[in-house]
Order: sequence, then structure tokens, then C-alpha cells
Amino acid sequence: MRMLENLEPKEVFFFFEEICKIPHGSGNTDQISKFLKTFAEQRDLEHYQDELGNMIIIKEATPGYEDHEPVMLQGHMDMVAVKEPDCLLDMAKYGLRLFVDGDRLSAVDTSLGGDDGVALAYGLALLDGDGYKHPRIEVVFTVDEEVGMDGARALDVTPLKATCLINLDSEEEGIFLAGCAGGARVNLSLSGDVEKRVGIPCEIKISGLKGGHSGEEIHKQRGNGICILGRALKRLSAKIDFVVCNLEGGVADNAIPTSAKAKILITGYQNREGRQKVMQDGFAEQECLARFKYCNEKLQMELQEEFAQRDGKIQIETSCGKVEEHEGLSKEQSGRFVDLINALPWGVQVMSSTMEGLVETSLNPGLLSYEHGKMKIGISVRSSVESAKTALIDRLKSLAGLAGADVEVTGEYPGWNYRTNSPLREKMIKTYEEMYQKNPEIKAIHAGVECGILASKISGLDCVSIGPDMKDIHTTGEELSIASTGRVWDFLVKLLENM
Repeated sequence: MRMLENLEPKEVFFFFEEICKIPHGSGNTDQISKFLKTFAEQRDLEHYQDELGNMIIIKEATPGYEDHEPVMLQGHMDMVAVKEPDCLLDMAKYGLRLFVDGDRLSAVDTSLGGDDGVALAYGLALLDGDGYKHPRIEVVFTVDEEVGMDGARALDVTPLKATCLINLDSEEEGIFLAGCAGGARVNLSLSGDVEKRVGIPCEIKISGLKGGHSGEEIHKQRGNGICILGRALKRLSAKIDFVVCNLEGGVADNAIPTSAKAKILITGYQNREGRQKVMQDGFAEQECLARFKYCNEKLQMELQEEFAQRDGKIQIETSCGKVEEHEGLSKEQSGRFVDLINALPWGVQVMSSTMEGLVETSLNPGLLSYEHGKMKIGISVRSSVESAKTALIDRLKSLAGLAGADVEVTGEYPGWNYRTNSPLREKMIKTYEEMYQKNPEIKAIHAGVECGILASKISGLDCVSIGPDMKDIHTTGEELSIASTGRVWDFLVKLLENM
């Protein structure tokens, strides 16, 4: 028995379940792309697959709609694949374990990938079905949207004839998106020499954070695990001497990190009489451990109070081993690494002055890694104002220069500007009002969608983005509303008929 067999609309949830059987995290989309290609071949549909795995599948107009303007439907194949720390599922090899709780569809201990598996399900259901009236539909599925919109940037739009686009990458029913921020990824890297030293190996782990999408939920001012780790390490550096041995945090630059951890080697502490070496004095070892424990416990209490209304379950977990020889950076280099992490700006930088409640500019340090003395930090930068985005990137470059770090800017994409005259939007509003006797909300968002890139490739492209209700995307608490998925499907089918 299929898990989603009894859910309506059956055609949509059938394909959603098929998609969830296939691992499709960012950078791991080969299997899902092959699945889509096989789908098109089996139905003898015109299709195009490029080297990256982007797919275009075309279905000609139904009788009576041959002279109508073609319509493009678009979503992305990849999901942000995150799981609980104790989850043993290898998301690079295996599909998701789904469960239904009332109106809520989620996955066990992992993200669901409703963002943007629901777009694939809608598109496939339309391509597969024969009972719908529609003009020529051009369904575009891109790869690696979540890590910089690489697929959309590389997409060859030559096969496409449509001049209007219904993007299916939104998470609020009844809201029509008509603009979004532009963005970029800033990659910082800092290197140091590794040497063997004697000390107490300890681990600090930040956990218990809610996380979330760095565009959709950045305004909620939730804690950033990487930045909190930097704060914890900086606080420790005033109490004990240590060197950095390892650093790790986050899963994607556009996901607010729920956890981060560091391995350090405590080498001593400073008291009134001077520095005492751990190996030379057993009392010094106990003093170092006591300071380490007290400092982290005190900071945890402060953070829980500070974030009480936003992210009040922050935990700082610690563990220590016995005195041993271990590889680590020098004390001076460790200080540079810690200072860089601690100095990183994060979260909302500026709110929009033209649209109430909209974030204008933000950034999210989302990835932290360390290997053989080299630290890397991946940061998502977003702004609806191009000059503000450039200024924030320059600020990060200045900070990196002071720390002696290298900078690389990748995955830059344009914003999607609001279009005053949009025939597509007007048709959608009219259809929505006829179906539900109320007006949809028209808004712009801080998160990035691929409309801006596609509009830069197709002159005059008229875009609107829609989708069903989802909560906590990019987290293990992700939820997709079953009823909302059905209503948006009904709207989409009626809209195509009206077009």
C-alpha cells in the first residue's frame, strides 16, 4: 500500500510520493533528472535534458487551445536535505520516510522537500493527465536551485516559446508573488599551519535551534548556530588558552544553521602568577576544566534568556577527554579563526522602506567546515536593492581582509522586479476571485526564486509565483498542507483552462 494512496488530489500525491522515493538533495539530482527523462520518453512528450540535468518537457495544447499563448510552468528538482543529529538515514542514497498527521504531510527525522517537490508533482500530473484543457504547456525543472540557482543560470531557453511563467516555488496559498530579492554566495577561506601540541581535547556543540529558510524566515531573528559558536569560542578565549582542532556547522548557505561544533585543545590558563601548563600541573588541568564548564554553562543561560521569544531552547553541550598530544593550529592562528567567526554579521541588516514588513537586506553564514588547517565559511547574501547587496558583499570582503582570509563570490543572481502591467497576474487574480470570492494578496518576498534569472533570458517574460501552504521548509519540522495542495491544484487547472 502506498503511504499517500488515499490523499486527494490522487494524481498529485502519486507523483509526490514517487519523487520522495528518490534521493534529490542539492548536488545529487542525477537520479531525479533521469526519472523525469524516462517519464517524458514513456509518454512520447517533446523533451530536452542538458548536461547539468535540467529538464524541459512540453505538452501541446488541447483541442481548441492551439492558438492560445503557451504557458511555462517551473520549479526545481533539488531539496535541502537535512536530518536530525541521531537520524541514520543516508539521504544521499535513500528516499524519505513519509507520514501523515491530519492535514500535515511530513517526513520522519528529515526535511520533506515540499520545497520544491510539490512543483514537480503538479507539473507531472498535468503532463500525465488527459482530462485538462490548456494551451501549450512548457514545464521546466531546474537543478541545484538551493545552492545558487545554478540550473536556471545554465538553462538553454531556445526550445521555449512561452512569454508568461507560473513559478511553483512559493509556500503560502492565496499569495501571488510578483517580485523577490537578488542574492549571491560569499565564500570565505582562512588557512593556518597545523602543529602537534599537548592539552585536553574538548568539544563544544551548539544545538536546539529552530533554523529555517534564510530568506523566508530570516525576519524571525532565530539564532544562527555558526555565529553562536563563534561567540562561545570568543568567550572561552578570555578564560582559558586553547587551539582550534576542528570546526563544523550548517548544511546549506541558505538554511539557518541549527547546530555547529568545534573541537579544541585546552593548553592552559592565565592566573595572577603567570601561565601554568596543563602537563606540568594536575591542578592546572582541573582549573582549566572548571573554567571551560562554567563559561559554557553561563553562556547557555544568557542565550536562553536572550533568545527566549525566538529560539529559547539553545543548548551548549560539552565533552572533554584526557591530556594527550593532538594536532591543532597555533594559539595566534586559532585566535584569528575565532575572531573571524565571531565578527561575522548575520540576520536582517535593513528592512524595506517601501514595503512594510519586507526584509530588504540580510545575510546568513550557513556553512562552516575545516580540514587540514583550512576553514571555509559559506554565506548567503540577499537584497532587493542591488547597491545594498554590493555594499554588504564589500563589507564581508573588508572583514576577510582584516583576518587575512580569501574571498570568492559565486552564484550571484538578479532580483525580480515588480511589474506594473502584468496580464498574467490579472488573469490569475480574476480566476482566484471567481473561485474563492475573495482577493489574493500580491507581495514581494526576500527569498530568491528563479523568475529573475529566467526573465533575464526571455525578453518581456511575465512571471507570477504560487504554491500551497508549507511550514518550516529546510528543517526537519517541514510540513506540507494536504488540503492546501489540493486547492492550489484546482486553481492551477482552472487557470490553465481560462488561459
